[in-house]
Formats: sequence, structure tokens, C-alpha cells
Amino acid sequence: MRTYHCFWLLFWAGQPHQSFLTPLFKRTSGFPEKEKVLILSGNSRQDLHRSKRSWMWNQFFLLEEYTGTDYQYVGKLHSDQDKGDGSLKYILSGDGAGDLFIINENTGDIQATKRLDREEKPVYILRAQAINRRTGRPVEPESEFIIKIHDINDNEPMFTKDVYNASIPEMSDVGTFVVQVSATDADDPTYGNSAKVVYSILQGQPYFSVESETGIIKTALLNMDRENREQYQVVIQAKDMGGQMGGLSGTTTVNITLTDVNDNPPRFPQSTYQFRAPESMPPDSPVGRIKANDADVDENAEIEYSITEGDGYDMFGITTDKDTQEGIITVKKALDFENKNLYILKVEATNTHVDPRFLYLGPFKDSATVRIQVEDVDEPPVFSRPAYIMEVKEDVPINSVIGTVTAQDPDAAKNPVKYSVDRHTDMDRVFNINSGNGSIFTSKPLDRETLLWHNITVIAAEINNPKQSSRVPVFIKVLDVNDNAPEFAMFYETFVCENAKAEQLIQTLSAVDRDDSYSGHQFSFSLAPEAASSSNFTLQDNRDNTAGIFTRKIRYNRHEMSTYFLPVVISDNDYPIQSSTETVTIRVCACDHRGKMLSCNAEALIHPTGLSTGALVAILLCIIILLVTVVLFAALRRQRKKEPLIISKEDIRDNIVSYNDEGGGEEDTQAFDIGTLRNPEAIDDNKLRRDIVPETLFMPRRTATARDNTDVRDFINQRLKENDTDPTAPPYDSLATYAYEGNGSVAESLSSLESVTTDGDQDYDYLSDWGPRFKKLADMYSAMDSDRDS
Repeated sequence: MRTYHCFWLLFWAGQPHQSFLTPLFKRTSGFPEKEKVLILSGNSRQDLHRSKRSWMWNQFFLLEEYTGTDYQYVGKLHSDQDKGDGSLKYILSGDGAGDLFIINENTGDIQATKRLDREEKPVYILRAQAINRRTGRPVEPESEFIIKIHDINDNEPMFTKDVYNASIPEMSDVGTFVVQVSATDADDPTYGNSAKVVYSILQGQPYFSVESETGIIKTALLNMDRENREQYQVVIQAKDMGGQMGGLSGTTTVNITLTDVNDNPPRFPQSTYQFRAPESMPPDSPVGRIKANDADVDENAEIEYSITEGDGYDMFGITTDKDTQEGIITVKKALDFENKNLYILKVEATNTHVDPRFLYLGPFKDSATVRIQVEDVDEPPVFSRPAYIMEVKEDVPINSVIGTVTAQDPDAAKNPVKYSVDRHTDMDRVFNINSGNGSIFTSKPLDRETLLWHNITVIAAEINNPKQSSRVPVFIKVLDVNDNAPEFAMFYETFVCENAKAEQLIQTLSAVDRDDSYSGHQFSFSLAPEAASSSNFTLQDNRDNTAGIFTRKIRYNRHEMSTYFLPVVISDNDYPIQSSTETVTIRVCACDHRGKMLSCNAEALIHPTGLSTGALVAILLCIIILLVTVVLFAALRRQRKKEPLIISKEDIRDNIVSYNDEGGGEEDTQAFDIGTLRNPEAIDDNKLRRDIVPETLFMPRRTATARDNTDVRDFINQRLKENDTDPTAPPYDSLATYAYEGNGSVAESLSSLESVTTDGDQDYDYLSDWGPRFKKLADMYSAMDSDRDS
């Protein structure tokens, strides 16, 4: 028979409040006096048949939150193989082994080294084993046991929220649900009453109550009015141990708000209101505001105002200002102080959202009396009509009266009124008005075809106070008279084929009339008397406001007559009859056998192969462009071959022009060409003066060519001498030319060439006879004569 070695755990129960044992299978009555043994082996079935064991244990209880100074004793491991000689060694493993739980390897005593908290970890599972110290082999199989932490009441109840917010309608019944609070306790709910929570109210009575088991808060007072108190703060306590003495507790705050219901009717603070309104107040203008007070808020305080009765029921209206809940009294119709100056109204204010539950409190409306005093003001004149419509024929003579407007002062003074036309509405001044009686008359001719309606504005102002004025629109319709002759609907220009047959239709005519005909226009067409007998065409009136032009002969020749002008007389049937003569242009054209026009130009037959006008213009432009190109090319070549007069780059090529004399101006540039002095061979002797008109042309006289190194002074002296002795040379002593004075001068010529050789023979007294223009010159020469005589 196989033998099993057993492993005993011995637990001493000297202090039952520190640790507890729980039997696994069978428990006898009472605790053993000496020891309790846990038999752990590899085969539990064999353990059940052990004969010398009173209890069999596999778990222990250990109190949490141990406050002693020594380690807390848990139990003792013991193996039946332990002979007490120290050959065995006890080993502990599992949850917290070596740290939280330690074992004496020689004796097997287990101790807890730290304070345990059931709320952190309620159960620890550990494994125990005994091994031989010499061989290191286990002498017993490893056994598992459980240490459960026994709960104590060390946690107070905690609410799920620090602050609760709730609201209920005011005037609620007793027992109305408000809110439910909830608290939890971290202690073990299965052991004792440590986690059993009971609710109670610490603050908030007698308005509210709380159910101790559920935490439901309810109303406890009837008819709580929001208008008296709106906010309530309730403090709720949650206590464990079933609320018994010594239990732990926690509190929370509940803020309860009473929401509004419509339990208050509107009330006017006064029974009578008085307002003043000037009679000039326009419609829809506000007269005043009234307000009924309502203790409720939001939609429960919304008020609708209405006028229920009074003599001003049709004259005034009232609306509600949604923002301020005020009643705005407005004018519906124009007021008249002279007719009525006092109105009395009854205004009613009613809640728009009435709660039927509170109808027993009375009607949710109130009324007040409103007195409105109309004040007299100086009013502008009032026209007898809001607008005037007048008709006038377009042929009426100027200054004809077409109608009358009437306005009067509505005030008791009845001030006189004067009339005028607003010229902004009658810019052309077609109409005028009598300022005294308001009669409107024409001041210019009218034309219905130009403008059918004239819309003007008439102003009526008090004579004593012109600022008081009124305006009225006047619509004037111009009636039609038959003053326009009918005319062609369009310009008619048609053609006739050379091979046309007689009585062939070539054109249909129609006419229009600018006049208006009530019965419809009826036009008659005929040829003018001068063309009726000699015309090559006939005209047939179709009696439907159209006419047709027909050919009279068989053939037409465009070389004989290329264009015909046919005068047509058009008449209407209105009174007075109006007629006009219109002209139809008929061109003779060449056509094919189907009557389709080919050509209407007579030259086309004479020059059938000639070029078109466009082609001729293009050819002419090409020739002109070619000629211009040749001329420009020749001019450029000539300018390139001309020998320069100044070779050096430092020579100044600009001509010296003097502007302080009466010379020939900028055109005379040959006299000061410095290049000529440096290169005398480049002188063009055949060049004539451009600033004079020579009377006789002489052949130029050749002069000796100067040497290349001739000095400029010698050259000028030589030229001066030659020109002094040359009778054909004009005076080149300055830019001005004095030999030619122009035409029409009363002084004739002043040139020194026509004077005598000596100055003493000259008599300048005649200069004084030439007028004020020569006065200065006469004074100069008379002064010279006086100096010479002296």
C-alpha cells in the first residue's frame, strides 16, 4: 500500500479578533482548545480519510487596517515530515510572498508585514512547500491556500456628484419628484452593515424631504411660489452602518430652482393714461406707450394689448413691443383738431399663454382707460382731390384753360392759398397756373405724337406762411386731332427688268399715320397729277391701305433711262383730310429669263471686260508707293555723295542766327555758313536768295578762287570789295534785307541803295507825315539833323 506524506498548517487561535478560520468541509461545535491544523497534500482524496484531524482548512481571514506595532501573525506551516531537527525548510510563494507576507523557513510561521486594505485587494492566493535542506528536494507537494482580508468600516459613503442641480415648476403638489441622489460605500456589502447607506436631509426643511433608502428628494410644502422665493439649497447626508451610531457619513448639496408657471395675471399700475397728439401726426406714428406688469417671466409674461371700446376705436391702434412687453398706441387715420379734439379708449392687456390649472385664480387680463388730446397745428392747404386727371386737344391755342385745381386751408383761420407749378415736373414750361384760382392753361403748343401724357405737380401754399404747402399730381392727357399726313411705312426703292411685260406688278406700297384713329386708318393712293398721264407706270389702290405699282409698257432700256422717280399721293379719310406726296425710286436693271436682277449699271455693257473700281484703286496705290520709294532712294544717294563743308569733328556746323534785328529770320542761313569761309570752293554761286524776289536775273560773275591758306579776314575783305563793286549783288551786310520792303507800304522803300551818296542832301521831314507809326523814326532823324547843324 502506497504511503502519502501530509503537510499540516497549524494556526493558533489565541487572539480570535486578529485572525479567523473557516472550515472547508465539516465543522464541530465550538473551537478547539489548543490548535487547528490545515492538512494539505498532493492528493486531497486521501486527506479526507485521515483519522486524527478534527478540521480541514484551506483559507484564512485577516483583519484589514491593522494598527499594531509588530507584524500581524497569519498562521503556521507544519509538515508531518518535520522531525524538529531543522532538516526541512519552508517556502512561501504567490501573491505578496516575500514582500507583504513572510515565512519563517525553520518554524513555518507566516506574518503580514504591512497594513492591508480590503478595498485595494480582498483576497491573496499563496502556495506553501517544504523542502529538504541538504538535497533541496521537496518532501511534500506544493499546496495552495487563500488569505481573505476581513472588512472593517473604514470608508464613508461618497456621493456621485459634489453638487446636484434640479428644477421643478412652482406651485407643485406635495410629493413631486425633484431629483434622486446616490452615494456609494467602498466597504464590503456582504459583511455586516459597513456598506449599508441611509439618506437624511440636513438642510432644506420644511420645503423638501428625502427617502432614506432611495435618496429621492420630493417636495414637502404645498404652493411654493417662485415670485416669493426662487432658489433653494438642500443638504443631504448619506450614513453607513444603516444610520446607526458610529457610522461614517458624507454630504452633498442640491440646488433646486423653481421654474415659472403662468400663475399671475397682468396688472396695469394705473387706471387712466393721458397722451397728446398733434393733428399733423401722420398715420402709423406712435402716440404713447403703456405697460401692464406681470410677475411671471418669459412666455408666461407675454401680453397682448387691444382696444376694446371707445370713440377712437377706428382712429387709433395698439401693438405689442415683444422686447419690452409694452403697448404702443399708434394713429391709424389722419387727425383733425377742428372736427374732434379728444378721444377716449379702453385698452385691455391679456396673457397669451394661459395655464388652465390656475384659472381659479381669476381672469388673466386687465384693462385701463386712455385719453388722447388732439393738439391744433398750422396745417398746409388740402386739395379737394388726391389727384387730378385732365384732357386737352393738341390743337388748342396757347393760354387755353384745360382745368382747375382747388385747395383750402383746413385751419379755422382759413388763410388764402396761392398756386404754382413745380417746374421740376414741367421743365419745358408747357403749362402754367393761375396763382389765385388754380386754373391750369397751356403756355406752349401741344403735340400728341411727341408726348401723350404730361404729369405735372401743382403746389398750394398759404400766402401768410409759404412753408405750409401741399402738392398734388395732375395728369394731363393730350387728345389727338388729324394734323399729320400719312406717309410711306418705309423708303421704297425697287427695280424693273428691261424685259418686263406690261401690267406687271413690281412693288406693293403701304403707309402709316402718326395720328390716332378710333375707327381705324383708311388710306387712298394715287399718282401725282404731273405723273398720272406721262408716267411709264400705273398705280392701283387695293383699298386695304396698300397699293401696287404696275408697268405700263412692254420693255425698258436702262441706257435711255436708268432711274424713274414716281410721285405717289397718300390721303387719309379723317377730318380735316391730310395728304402727302411720297416718291418711289425705280431703277431699270438687266434680268434673266426668270426675272432675277443681274445688273443695274449701264457701264457694265459698254465695258464688260473692264476692271472693278477696287482693282483700279489698288493698282494706283501700288504705283504711288513705287514712285515715292524711288524718290526717297535718289534723295538719300544724293545726300550721301555731297562733300561735307566741315571736315574736322571739332568744327561747329550750326548756323549763327541773330534775332536782334529785322532780318530775314531763320530762313536766311546762307549768309553765316562758316563752312563757306573755310572751303570757298564749295560755294554754290548759282544759289539765289530765298527771302527776296529779284526783279532781274543777271548771270553770276565768277571770282578768283582764294588760296587754301587764305586767312578768313582777307577772304571777307576780298568778298566785301567784290560785292561793293558788283551792281547785281544784294546787300549781305546783315541777315535783314532792306532792298525789298513788301507791298502796300506807304513809306515805299527805305533801302540805302536807292538813297543819294551823301547824307547831307537828305530831308527827313516827310517822316512826320506818315503817321504815328513813324513818329519815333522822325524824332531820331530830326535829332541827327540838329546835331549836324550845330
